[in-house]
Amino acid sequence: MAKKWTKKEIVDQIAKDADISKKAAAAAYDSLVAIVYKGAKAKDGLTLPGLGRFYKARQKASKGIIQFGKKKGQPWKSPAKTVLRFKVSKTALEGVVPPKK
Repeated sequence: MAKKWTKKEIVDQIAKDADISKKAAAAAYDSLVAIVYKGAKAKDGLTLPGLGRFYKARQKASKGIIQFGKKKGQPWKSPAKTVLRFKVSKTALEGVVPPKK
């Protein structure tokens, strides 16, 4: 299972790699998060070069039948809603999972 990083661990790593104070690294991290939130709300989303794209998408309403548990056989409904999506860039994908030859 992947390691779940805390904000403190990320800030510490940024400070170490960039050779800056933890306070400056925390400010840079907070700024990046704010940029992503604001950009993801925009019509076209936000692309982070070398990482991927955050964007809003409309998810259709769905319905079905519960397949297991106490409520088996009962119908369920999920309303239409707006969700946040992330599409990994080709560069990031190839950096993590090298293409097969």
